[in-house]
Amino acid sequence: MERRIVDAVPAQLFIGGRWQESSAHTRLAVEDPATARTLTAVADAGPTEARAALDAAVAAQDGFAAMPARERGEILRRCFSLIRERADDFACLITLEMGKPLREASAEVAYAAEFFRWFAEEAVRVSGRWASDPAGHGRLLTMRHPVGPCLLITPWNFPLAMGTRKIGPAVAAGCAMVVKPAAQTPLSMLALAALMAEAGLPPGVLNVVTTSTPGPTLSGLFADERLRKLSFTGSTEIGKTLMAQASTNLLRLSMELGGNAPFLVFDDCDLDLAVDQAVVAKMRNMGQSCVAANRFHVQRSVAEEFGRRLADRMHALRVGPGTDPTVDVGPLIDDTQRAKVRQLVAGALARGATVADGGTTTGDGPGYFFPPTVLTGLDTKAVMYRTEIFGPVAPIYPFDTEADALGAANGTPYGLVAYVFTGDLARALRVVESLQVGMVGLNKGMVSNAAAPFGGVKWSGLGREGGPEGIEEYLTTKYVGIEA
Repeated sequence: MERRIVDAVPAQLFIGGRWQESSAHTRLAVEDPATARTLTAVADAGPTEARAALDAAVAAQDGFAAMPARERGEILRRCFSLIRERADDFACLITLEMGKPLREASAEVAYAAEFFRWFAEEAVRVSGRWASDPAGHGRLLTMRHPVGPCLLITPWNFPLAMGTRKIGPAVAAGCAMVVKPAAQTPLSMLALAALMAEAGLPPGVLNVVTTSTPGPTLSGLFADERLRKLSFTGSTEIGKTLMAQASTNLLRLSMELGGNAPFLVFDDCDLDLAVDQAVVAKMRNMGQSCVAANRFHVQRSVAEEFGRRLADRMHALRVGPGTDPTVDVGPLIDDTQRAKVRQLVAGALARGATVADGGTTTGDGPGYFFPPTVLTGLDTKAVMYRTEIFGPVAPIYPFDTEADALGAANGTPYGLVAYVFTGDLARALRVVESLQVGMVGLNKGMVSNAAAPFGGVKWSGLGREGGPEGIEEYLTTKYVGIEA
Protein backbone atom coordinates (compact mmCIF):
# COMPACT_ATOMS: atom_id res chain seq x y z
CA MET A 1 0.00 0.00 0.00
CA GLU A 2 2.78 2.44 0.88
CA ARG A 3 4.43 1.97 -2.50
CA ARG A 4 1.11 2.52 -4.25
CA ILE A 5 0.52 5.79 -2.39
CA VAL A 6 3.99 7.16 -3.18
CA ASP A 7 3.86 6.08 -6.84
CA ALA A 8 0.47 7.78 -7.27
CA VAL A 9 1.97 11.21 -6.51
CA PRO A 10 3.03 13.18 -9.61
CA ALA A 11 6.80 13.64 -9.44
CA GLN A 12 6.98 16.69 -11.70
CA LEU A 13 6.53 20.44 -11.44
CA PHE A 14 2.98 21.76 -11.70
CA ILE A 15 2.97 24.91 -13.84
CA GLY A 16 0.04 26.41 -15.69
CA GLY A 17 -2.11 23.34 -15.04
CA ARG A 18 0.45 20.95 -16.55
CA TRP A 19 2.96 18.52 -15.08
CA GLN A 20 6.47 18.99 -16.45
CA GLU A 21 10.11 18.19 -15.79
CA SER A 22 12.73 20.81 -15.01
CA SER A 23 14.67 22.12 -17.98
CA ALA A 24 17.85 20.55 -16.56
CA HIS A 25 16.05 17.20 -16.02
CA THR A 26 17.53 16.99 -12.51
CA ARG A 27 15.79 15.19 -9.64
CA LEU A 28 15.40 15.83 -5.92
CA ALA A 29 15.49 12.75 -3.67
CA VAL A 30 12.81 12.42 -0.98
CA GLU A 31 13.90 10.44 2.08
CA ASP A 32 11.96 8.42 4.64
CA PRO A 33 13.35 9.69 7.98
CA ALA A 34 12.40 6.43 9.71
CA THR A 35 14.72 4.39 7.49
CA ALA A 36 17.05 6.97 5.88
CA ARG A 37 16.13 5.40 2.54
CA THR A 38 14.96 7.22 -0.57
CA LEU A 39 11.21 7.05 -1.13
CA THR A 40 11.22 8.60 -4.58
CA ALA A 41 12.63 11.54 -6.51
CA VAL A 42 10.83 14.61 -7.85
CA ALA A 43 11.70 17.28 -10.40
CA ASP A 44 14.31 19.77 -9.16
CA ALA A 45 13.46 23.23 -10.47
CA GLY A 46 15.72 26.17 -11.21
CA PRO A 47 15.15 29.88 -11.97
CA THR A 48 13.67 29.14 -15.41
CA GLU A 49 10.86 27.07 -13.93
CA ALA A 50 10.22 29.56 -11.12
CA ARG A 51 9.81 32.32 -13.70
CA ALA A 52 7.48 30.13 -15.76
CA ALA A 53 5.39 29.47 -12.63
CA LEU A 54 5.05 33.20 -11.96
CA ASP A 55 4.19 33.78 -15.64
CA ALA A 56 1.38 31.23 -15.29
CA ALA A 57 0.10 32.83 -12.08
CA VAL A 58 0.11 36.29 -13.64
CA ALA A 59 -1.75 34.99 -16.71
CA ALA A 60 -4.41 33.41 -14.48
CA GLN A 61 -4.76 36.30 -12.01
CA ASP A 62 -7.31 38.60 -13.64
CA GLY A 63 -9.66 35.85 -14.70
CA PHE A 64 -9.54 34.18 -11.30
CA ALA A 65 -10.11 37.46 -9.47
CA ALA A 66 -13.20 38.04 -11.62
CA MET A 67 -14.63 34.60 -10.80
CA PRO A 68 -17.65 34.92 -8.49
CA ALA A 69 -16.70 34.40 -4.86
CA ARG A 70 -19.27 31.64 -4.55
CA GLU A 71 -17.55 29.66 -7.29
CA ARG A 72 -14.15 30.03 -5.64
CA GLY A 73 -15.71 28.90 -2.37
CA GLU A 74 -17.27 25.87 -4.05
CA ILE A 75 -13.87 24.84 -5.41
CA LEU A 76 -12.48 24.93 -1.88
CA ARG A 77 -15.47 23.00 -0.59
CA ARG A 78 -14.90 20.26 -3.19
CA CYS A 79 -11.23 20.16 -2.20
CA PHE A 80 -12.26 19.77 1.44
CA SER A 81 -14.46 16.81 0.57
CA LEU A 82 -11.81 15.12 -1.57
CA ILE A 83 -9.17 15.43 1.17
CA ARG A 84 -11.58 13.87 3.66
CA GLU A 85 -12.33 11.03 1.23
CA ARG A 86 -8.60 10.33 0.79
CA ALA A 87 -7.57 11.01 4.37
CA ASP A 88 -5.88 7.65 4.90
CA ASP A 89 -3.69 8.01 1.82
CA PHE A 90 -2.70 11.56 2.74
CA ALA A 91 -1.89 10.46 6.31
CA CYS A 92 0.31 7.64 5.07
CA LEU A 93 2.08 9.99 2.67
CA ILE A 94 2.78 12.52 5.44
CA THR A 95 4.15 9.79 7.70
CA LEU A 96 6.41 8.40 5.00
CA GLU A 97 7.99 11.71 4.00
CA MET A 98 7.97 13.47 7.37
CA GLY A 99 8.02 10.71 9.99
CA LYS A 100 5.21 11.58 12.39
CA PRO A 101 3.06 8.69 13.68
CA LEU A 102 0.00 7.80 11.62
CA ARG A 103 -2.31 9.00 14.39
CA GLU A 104 -0.76 12.46 14.25
CA ALA A 105 -0.65 12.45 10.47
CA SER A 106 -4.40 11.70 10.40
CA ALA A 107 -4.94 14.65 12.76
CA GLU A 108 -2.93 16.87 10.40
CA VAL A 109 -5.05 15.81 7.44
CA ALA A 110 -8.23 16.71 9.32
CA TYR A 111 -6.70 20.04 10.37
CA ALA A 112 -5.52 20.76 6.83
CA ALA A 113 -8.95 20.07 5.36
CA GLU A 114 -10.57 22.46 7.83
CA PHE A 115 -8.72 25.41 6.31
CA PHE A 116 -10.40 24.72 2.99
CA ARG A 117 -13.82 24.42 4.62
CA TRP A 118 -13.28 27.60 6.65
CA PHE A 119 -12.10 29.71 3.72
CA ALA A 120 -14.79 28.29 1.44
CA GLU A 121 -17.18 30.03 3.81
CA GLU A 122 -15.06 33.20 4.12
CA ALA A 123 -14.85 33.68 0.33
CA VAL A 124 -18.39 35.09 0.17
CA ARG A 125 -17.92 37.36 3.19
CA VAL A 126 -15.43 39.78 1.68
CA SER A 127 -17.19 43.14 1.77
CA GLY A 128 -16.49 46.87 1.62
CA ARG A 129 -18.07 49.86 3.35
CA TRP A 130 -20.37 52.75 2.42
CA ALA A 131 -20.53 55.85 4.57
CA SER A 132 -21.41 59.53 4.47
CA ASP A 133 -18.66 62.11 4.60
CA PRO A 134 -18.77 63.47 8.18
CA ALA A 135 -18.49 67.00 6.73
CA GLY A 136 -21.48 66.40 4.47
CA HIS A 137 -19.58 66.73 1.20
CA GLY A 138 -20.30 63.37 -0.39
CA ARG A 139 -19.96 59.65 0.19
CA LEU A 140 -17.08 57.38 1.17
CA LEU A 141 -16.84 53.99 -0.54
CA THR A 142 -14.27 51.32 0.32
CA MET A 143 -13.88 48.08 -1.57
CA ARG A 144 -11.64 45.00 -1.28
CA HIS A 145 -9.55 43.43 -4.04
CA PRO A 146 -7.18 40.43 -4.18
CA VAL A 147 -3.60 41.50 -3.60
CA GLY A 148 -2.43 39.66 -6.71
CA PRO A 149 0.10 36.90 -7.49
CA CYS A 150 1.62 35.39 -4.33
CA LEU A 151 4.68 33.34 -3.45
CA LEU A 152 3.91 30.83 -0.71
CA ILE A 153 6.80 29.00 1.00
CA THR A 154 5.83 26.11 3.26
CA PRO A 155 7.85 24.15 5.88
CA TRP A 156 8.51 20.44 6.26
CA ASN A 157 6.95 19.83 9.68
CA PHE A 158 3.28 20.08 8.60
CA PRO A 159 3.58 19.52 4.85
CA LEU A 160 -0.16 19.44 4.12
CA ALA A 161 -1.64 21.78 6.74
CA MET A 162 0.82 24.60 6.19
CA GLY A 163 -0.05 24.44 2.52
CA THR A 164 -3.82 24.59 2.96
CA ARG A 165 -3.47 27.35 5.58
CA LYS A 166 -1.93 29.58 2.88
CA ILE A 167 -3.65 28.29 -0.26
CA GLY A 168 -7.15 28.41 1.26
CA PRO A 169 -7.28 32.18 1.86
CA ALA A 170 -5.44 32.91 -1.40
CA VAL A 171 -8.08 31.03 -3.39
CA ALA A 172 -10.92 32.54 -1.37
CA ALA A 173 -9.60 36.06 -1.98
CA GLY A 174 -8.95 35.47 -5.69
CA CYS A 175 -5.14 35.31 -5.75
CA ALA A 176 -3.07 33.13 -8.07
CA MET A 177 0.10 31.72 -6.56
CA VAL A 178 3.45 29.96 -6.80
CA VAL A 179 4.02 27.43 -3.99
CA LYS A 180 7.48 26.24 -2.97
CA PRO A 181 7.22 23.29 -0.54
CA ALA A 182 10.12 22.19 1.64
CA ALA A 183 12.69 20.01 -0.12
CA GLN A 184 12.34 17.30 2.56
CA THR A 185 8.56 16.94 2.16
CA PRO A 186 7.30 17.88 -1.34
CA LEU A 187 5.00 14.90 -1.89
CA SER A 188 2.01 16.11 0.13
CA MET A 189 1.95 19.39 -1.79
CA LEU A 190 2.23 17.66 -5.17
CA ALA A 191 -0.63 15.34 -4.23
CA LEU A 192 -2.66 18.37 -3.11
CA ALA A 193 -2.04 20.16 -6.41
CA ALA A 194 -3.37 17.15 -8.33
CA LEU A 195 -6.43 17.04 -6.08
CA MET A 196 -7.15 20.75 -6.53
CA ALA A 197 -6.92 20.46 -10.31
CA GLU A 198 -9.38 17.57 -10.11
CA ALA A 199 -11.70 19.77 -8.04
CA GLY A 200 -11.82 22.36 -10.81
CA LEU A 201 -9.23 24.96 -9.84
CA PRO A 202 -8.43 26.84 -13.10
CA PRO A 203 -4.99 26.24 -14.66
CA GLY A 204 -2.30 28.63 -13.49
CA VAL A 205 -3.97 29.59 -10.21
CA LEU A 206 -1.84 27.10 -8.26
CA ASN A 207 1.71 26.40 -9.44
CA VAL A 208 4.06 24.13 -7.48
CA VAL A 209 7.83 24.37 -7.80
CA THR A 210 9.97 21.80 -5.97
CA THR A 211 13.65 22.62 -5.66
CA SER A 212 16.80 21.77 -3.73
CA THR A 213 18.16 25.30 -4.25
CA PRO A 214 15.43 27.71 -3.06
CA GLY A 215 17.68 30.76 -2.83
CA PRO A 216 18.95 30.83 -6.43
CA THR A 217 15.69 29.42 -7.78
CA LEU A 218 13.40 32.02 -6.22
CA SER A 219 15.64 35.09 -6.08
CA GLY A 220 14.50 36.35 -9.48
CA LEU A 221 10.87 36.40 -8.35
CA PHE A 222 11.58 39.02 -5.69
CA ALA A 223 12.88 41.39 -8.36
CA ASP A 224 9.77 40.89 -10.51
CA GLU A 225 7.23 43.70 -10.09
CA ARG A 226 4.37 41.33 -10.91
CA LEU A 227 4.77 39.44 -7.63
CA ARG A 228 2.73 41.17 -4.93
CA LYS A 229 2.89 39.05 -1.79
CA LEU A 230 5.10 36.63 0.12
CA SER A 231 3.87 34.22 2.77
CA PHE A 232 6.58 32.23 4.56
CA THR A 233 6.62 29.75 7.43
CA GLY A 234 10.04 28.83 8.76
CA SER A 235 12.97 30.02 10.81
CA THR A 236 13.45 33.62 11.92
CA GLU A 237 16.88 33.74 10.31
CA ILE A 238 15.58 32.81 6.86
CA GLY A 239 12.54 35.01 7.41
CA LYS A 240 14.73 38.06 7.94
CA THR A 241 16.61 37.31 4.72
CA LEU A 242 13.37 36.95 2.77
CA MET A 243 12.00 40.18 4.23
CA ALA A 244 15.07 42.01 2.99
CA GLN A 245 14.58 40.53 -0.50
CA ALA A 246 10.87 41.36 -0.39
CA SER A 247 11.67 45.02 0.29
CA THR A 248 12.86 45.42 -3.31
CA ASN A 249 9.25 45.59 -4.50
CA LEU A 250 7.60 46.24 -1.11
CA LEU A 251 5.77 42.92 -1.10
CA ARG A 252 2.90 42.32 1.29
CA LEU A 253 4.23 39.94 3.94
CA SER A 254 2.88 37.15 6.13
CA MET A 255 5.72 35.69 8.19
CA GLU A 256 5.18 32.85 10.67
CA LEU A 257 8.63 32.43 12.18
CA GLY A 258 10.40 30.76 15.09
CA GLY A 259 9.31 30.45 18.70
CA ASN A 260 10.60 29.79 22.19
CA ALA A 261 7.32 28.89 23.86
CA PRO A 262 7.14 29.08 27.68
CA PHE A 263 4.90 26.61 29.50
CA LEU A 264 3.99 28.16 32.88
CA VAL A 265 2.82 25.86 35.67
CA PHE A 266 1.55 27.55 38.87
CA ASP A 267 1.11 25.67 42.13
CA ASP A 268 -2.66 26.24 42.15
CA CYS A 269 -3.24 24.34 38.89
CA ASP A 270 -4.61 20.85 38.29
CA LEU A 271 -1.24 19.11 38.10
CA ASP A 272 -2.60 16.03 36.35
CA LEU A 273 -4.06 18.25 33.64
CA ALA A 274 -0.82 20.21 33.35
CA VAL A 275 1.21 17.02 32.84
CA ASP A 276 -1.27 15.63 30.31
CA GLN A 277 -1.19 18.86 28.32
CA ALA A 278 2.58 19.18 28.67
CA VAL A 279 2.93 15.94 26.72
CA VAL A 280 0.62 17.33 24.05
CA ALA A 281 2.41 20.68 23.86
CA LYS A 282 5.87 19.13 23.82
CA MET A 283 5.55 15.89 21.90
CA ARG A 284 3.24 16.75 19.03
CA ASN A 285 5.27 16.14 15.88
CA MET A 286 8.19 14.89 18.03
CA GLY A 287 8.62 18.44 19.31
CA GLN A 288 9.23 19.69 15.76
CA SER A 289 6.68 22.47 15.86
CA CYS A 290 6.99 26.23 16.21
CA VAL A 291 4.30 26.08 18.91
CA ALA A 292 5.94 23.23 20.84
CA ALA A 293 6.54 24.00 24.51
CA ASN A 294 10.22 24.90 24.66
CA ARG A 295 10.77 25.94 28.30
CA PHE A 296 8.81 24.51 31.25
CA HIS A 297 8.71 27.15 34.00
CA VAL A 298 7.22 25.43 37.05
CA GLN A 299 6.54 26.96 40.47
CA ARG A 300 9.15 25.63 42.84
CA SER A 301 6.72 23.99 45.29
CA VAL A 302 5.46 21.62 42.55
CA ALA A 303 8.47 21.50 40.26
CA GLU A 304 9.86 18.20 41.54
CA GLU A 305 6.50 16.44 41.39
CA PHE A 306 5.73 17.85 37.94
CA GLY A 307 9.13 16.70 36.69
CA ARG A 308 8.66 13.21 38.09
CA ARG A 309 5.23 12.78 36.53
CA LEU A 310 6.32 14.19 33.18
CA ALA A 311 9.37 11.91 33.12
CA ASP A 312 7.15 8.91 33.80
CA ARG A 313 4.85 9.87 30.95
CA MET A 314 7.72 10.49 28.53
CA HIS A 315 9.34 7.20 29.53
CA ALA A 316 6.15 5.33 28.57
CA LEU A 317 6.08 6.71 25.02
CA ARG A 318 6.98 4.18 22.36
CA VAL A 319 9.54 5.28 19.77
CA GLY A 320 9.69 3.83 16.29
CA PRO A 321 8.61 4.18 12.65
CA GLY A 322 5.47 6.27 12.32
CA THR A 323 3.85 3.67 10.06
CA ASP A 324 3.57 1.35 13.08
CA PRO A 325 0.15 2.19 14.61
CA THR A 326 1.42 1.40 18.12
CA VAL A 327 4.19 4.04 17.95
CA ASP A 328 3.86 7.36 19.82
CA VAL A 329 7.08 9.08 18.72
CA GLY A 330 8.54 8.94 15.23
CA PRO A 331 11.95 10.05 13.95
CA LEU A 332 13.23 13.58 13.58
CA ILE A 333 13.23 14.93 10.04
CA ASP A 334 16.92 14.31 9.25
CA ASP A 335 20.34 13.78 10.75
CA THR A 336 21.06 17.51 10.81
CA GLN A 337 18.10 18.12 13.11
CA ARG A 338 18.99 15.16 15.32
CA ALA A 339 22.58 16.40 15.64
CA LYS A 340 21.30 19.84 16.70
CA VAL A 341 19.13 18.32 19.45
CA ARG A 342 22.00 16.14 20.65
CA GLN A 343 24.26 19.18 20.81
CA LEU A 344 21.73 21.18 22.83
CA VAL A 345 21.28 18.36 25.34
CA ALA A 346 25.05 17.84 25.63
CA GLY A 347 25.52 21.56 26.24
CA ALA A 348 22.90 21.57 28.99
CA LEU A 349 24.43 18.52 30.67
CA ALA A 350 27.86 20.13 30.52
CA ARG A 351 26.44 23.07 32.49
CA GLY A 352 25.07 20.85 35.26
CA ALA A 353 21.68 19.64 34.04
CA THR A 354 20.56 16.12 34.87
CA VAL A 355 18.37 13.67 32.96
CA ALA A 356 15.24 12.83 34.95
CA ASP A 357 13.90 9.27 35.05
CA GLY A 358 12.43 8.53 31.65
CA GLY A 359 13.68 9.29 28.21
CA THR A 360 15.59 6.02 27.94
CA THR A 361 13.71 4.43 25.02
CA THR A 362 15.33 4.36 21.62
CA GLY A 363 13.96 3.64 18.17
CA ASP A 364 14.76 0.54 16.19
CA GLY A 365 16.42 0.77 12.80
CA PRO A 366 18.66 3.27 11.06
CA GLY A 367 16.30 6.28 11.10
CA TYR A 368 16.79 9.65 12.81
CA PHE A 369 15.34 8.80 16.22
CA PHE A 370 15.91 10.68 19.47
CA PRO A 371 14.56 9.53 22.85
CA PRO A 372 11.96 11.64 24.69
CA THR A 373 13.96 13.42 27.38
CA VAL A 374 13.21 15.44 30.54
CA LEU A 375 15.99 17.64 31.96
CA THR A 376 16.15 19.25 35.40
CA GLY A 377 18.69 21.41 37.22
CA LEU A 378 19.32 23.51 34.13
CA ASP A 379 21.46 26.62 33.91
CA THR A 380 19.57 29.44 32.17
CA LYS A 381 22.85 30.41 30.51
CA ALA A 382 22.86 27.16 28.53
CA VAL A 383 22.24 27.59 24.81
CA MET A 384 19.09 25.45 25.12
CA TYR A 385 17.38 28.16 27.18
CA ARG A 386 17.36 30.69 24.35
CA THR A 387 17.14 28.30 21.38
CA GLU A 388 14.15 26.63 19.75
CA ILE A 389 14.86 22.95 20.44
CA PHE A 390 12.65 21.40 17.73
CA GLY A 391 12.94 17.98 19.31
CA PRO A 392 11.46 15.77 22.07
CA VAL A 393 13.31 17.44 24.96
CA ALA A 394 11.54 19.04 27.94
CA PRO A 395 13.76 21.27 30.14
CA ILE A 396 12.28 22.29 33.52
CA TYR A 397 13.15 25.60 35.20
CA PRO A 398 11.72 26.33 38.70
CA PHE A 399 10.40 29.80 39.58
CA ASP A 400 9.18 31.38 42.82
CA THR A 401 6.77 34.20 42.09
CA GLU A 402 4.30 35.22 39.37
CA ALA A 403 6.58 38.11 38.49
CA ASP A 404 9.49 35.69 38.06
CA ALA A 405 7.40 33.53 35.73
CA LEU A 406 6.37 36.49 33.58
CA GLY A 407 9.92 37.82 33.46
CA ALA A 408 11.19 34.46 32.25
CA ALA A 409 8.38 34.02 29.76
CA ASN A 410 8.83 37.46 28.20
CA GLY A 411 12.62 37.51 28.40
CA THR A 412 13.14 36.40 24.81
CA PRO A 413 13.00 38.12 21.43
CA TYR A 414 10.41 35.54 20.32
CA GLY A 415 6.68 35.79 20.95
CA LEU A 416 4.65 33.14 19.17
CA VAL A 417 2.77 31.21 21.86
CA ALA A 418 2.72 30.60 25.61
CA TYR A 419 0.92 28.06 27.78
CA VAL A 420 -0.46 28.90 31.22
CA PHE A 421 -1.75 26.48 33.84
CA THR A 422 -3.50 27.89 36.89
CA GLY A 423 -6.75 27.39 38.81
CA ASP A 424 -6.98 31.07 39.77
CA LEU A 425 -9.09 33.10 37.31
CA ALA A 426 -7.69 36.46 38.43
CA ARG A 427 -4.14 35.17 37.99
CA ALA A 428 -5.02 33.69 34.61
CA LEU A 429 -6.27 37.04 33.36
CA ARG A 430 -3.26 38.92 34.75
CA VAL A 431 -0.77 36.54 33.18
CA VAL A 432 -2.52 36.19 29.82
CA GLU A 433 -2.74 39.97 29.45
CA SER A 434 0.94 40.40 30.38
CA LEU A 435 2.42 37.78 28.07
CA GLN A 436 4.17 39.19 24.98
CA VAL A 437 2.94 36.57 22.52
CA GLY A 438 0.44 36.25 19.70
CA MET A 439 -1.34 33.20 21.15
CA VAL A 440 -1.95 31.67 24.58
CA GLY A 441 -3.13 28.22 25.59
CA LEU A 442 -4.89 28.63 28.95
CA ASN A 443 -5.05 25.26 30.70
CA LYS A 444 -4.64 23.55 27.33
CA GLY A 445 -1.61 22.42 25.35
CA MET A 446 -2.82 22.97 21.79
CA VAL A 447 -3.92 26.27 20.27
CA SER A 448 -4.06 25.50 16.53
CA ASN A 449 -7.53 25.98 15.06
CA ALA A 450 -8.56 26.90 11.52
CA ALA A 451 -11.14 29.32 12.92
CA ALA A 452 -8.58 31.24 14.99
CA PRO A 453 -5.81 33.69 14.00
CA PHE A 454 -2.39 32.01 14.11
CA GLY A 455 0.73 34.17 14.41
CA GLY A 456 3.18 35.89 16.70
CA VAL A 457 4.88 39.12 17.68
CA LYS A 458 8.50 40.28 17.95
CA TRP A 459 10.87 37.84 16.18
CA SER A 460 8.07 35.33 15.70
CA GLY A 461 6.75 37.17 12.69
CA LEU A 462 3.89 39.30 11.48
CA GLY A 463 0.45 38.78 9.98
CA ARG A 464 -2.08 36.10 10.86
CA GLU A 465 -3.18 32.84 9.25
CA GLY A 466 -6.58 31.27 9.89
CA GLY A 467 -9.70 32.81 11.37
CA PRO A 468 -11.47 35.83 9.88
CA GLU A 469 -8.09 37.57 9.92
CA GLY A 470 -6.54 35.03 7.54
CA ILE A 471 -8.19 36.25 4.35
CA GLU A 472 -7.31 39.89 5.16
CA GLU A 473 -3.67 39.09 4.39
CA TYR A 474 -4.63 38.47 0.73
CA LEU A 475 -6.78 41.56 0.21
CA THR A 476 -6.08 45.23 -0.47
CA THR A 477 -8.38 48.16 0.28
CA LYS A 478 -9.42 50.78 -2.26
CA TYR A 479 -11.17 53.99 -1.23
CA VAL A 480 -13.42 55.98 -3.58
CA GLY A 481 -14.50 59.53 -2.70
CA ILE A 482 -17.87 60.34 -4.27
CA GLU A 483 -19.27 63.83 -4.70
CA ALA A 484 -22.95 63.51 -3.96
